[in-house]
Amino acid sequence: MRFQDAARDARAVVYAGIQADPLVARTARLLAEGTSSQRLLARAVMNGETVDPDGWRTMFPTLFGPAAGDDAADLARSEAILEASLAVADRGEQIRSQVRGALVEEVTARLLTRRVGVDAVRRERRVLFDGVPAEIHPYDVTVERDGAAEAYDCKWGARGINADVLHQLDDARIHAAEEDERLAVALVVFDARRSCDVRLGRQTAPHDGTALVSIETLDSLATVRP
Repeated sequence: MRFQDAARDARAVVYAGIQADPLVARTARLLAEGTSSQRLLARAVMNGETVDPDGWRTMFPTLFGPAAGDDAADLARSEAILEASLAVADRGEQIRSQVRGALVEEVTARLLTRRVGVDAVRRERRVLFDGVPAEIHPYDVTVERDGAAEAYDCKWGARGINADVLHQLDDARIHAAEEDERLAVALVVFDARRSCDVRLGRQTAPHDGTALVSIETLDSLATVRP
């Protein structure tokens, strides 16, 4: 088993520009440090609903105003997340979708870095096995450590879970085992666990060996290998 950079095709070049957008880095930093409630706020805002800032503050009273308590730093982070999320929501539909995808990947990478260190975390990498045709699409985030490698596919919503994704993850896990390698595979979905479970329940592709990290359990990336 070995890792390789993804081909620099037109898609990769365009997406690299999205990943390099300062808004992605700023928002991902806030979300990596945020609470589950703050992440739910971000998801709701970035879905593009036309609601003014005060409307969002009213809908999330535990994050803003008197109901938020006396933690000034937490309140400031909520305000910053709201501001950044509104900036994402203001992008056109196609760009917004790409930015959201890049955000999930960046948050995943930042959380993994806390556990394994920055040098082990890579982006847009293919996993190659002897005698097995390489997958066209790379894995969004990988952890590359001898004997403890990990591969992640990142999705904004549960609707992004499909048979192709599940087969790719499960096939990689199986091929690694055939080479006596340990490869943990997981889906990271910036959506509620219940939505993910419903979506997975409709899939016939194998996924018993694929871990699921939902919006409620994102912080586990920083502490536990899937």
